[in-house]
Amino acid sequence: MAEIIHPFYESHRGTMEAAMRHRLDLAEAMLCERADLSDIDRIRREVMDEFEIVLNQMPYVGGAASRMSDFFMRLMGFMAISRVLLRHGVPVSVIGEIERETYKAQLLTMPEAERLASGHQFMSSENQALLREQAAESMTESHQKEFPEDFVYDFVEPGPVDSFEFGINYKACGFCKFAARHGDKEILPNICGRIASSRMLPEN
Repeated sequence: MAEIIHPFYESHRGTMEAAMRHRLDLAEAMLCERADLSDIDRIRREVMDEFEIVLNQMPYVGGAASRMSDFFMRLMGFMAISRVLLRHGVPVSVIGEIERETYKAQLLTMPEAERLASGHQFMSSENQALLREQAAESMTESHQKEFPEDFVYDFVEPGPVDSFEFGINYKACGFCKFAARHGDKEILPNICGRIASSRMLPEN
């Protein structure tokens, strides 16, 4: 049976596709200079076609009730970019550089005040309470049975001599599960690099 896009992701398709087109705009010069690609219009079409496939493959992990849904929506598009560039013979390391700089440029299009507010919100006591709750839920047998493709993680409280405010210890990675299922292990490290950049953005 063919996979179809989940209604939750379908409802956000317009926003995700706009983000993809923006990334391709930001990456255009790098695609020419570093990846030695000349027919950028063709690359754009191929990436958007591949993104349609990725949308159909994205696992549902609880929709708006799960903070990890936003991770998938924000970052899974890089799977589409990576797949297309890999097919065109671009080295994985170069793909990673292009995606890292493109994502950084995209984040920097946000006003500084908004970026700072996002960081403060992530570190807030309210968000920490949400992280504790969802971390505990992710560890339960019922959640893992209902959403087997989801992340599994602990909320880490600092000890008496620790200098950090809190931590997140991932026991199972949704992107690793996706890559194993769809043959994307070669490009998986590039996605891992984007996750760290996303943690300071607002949680849904």
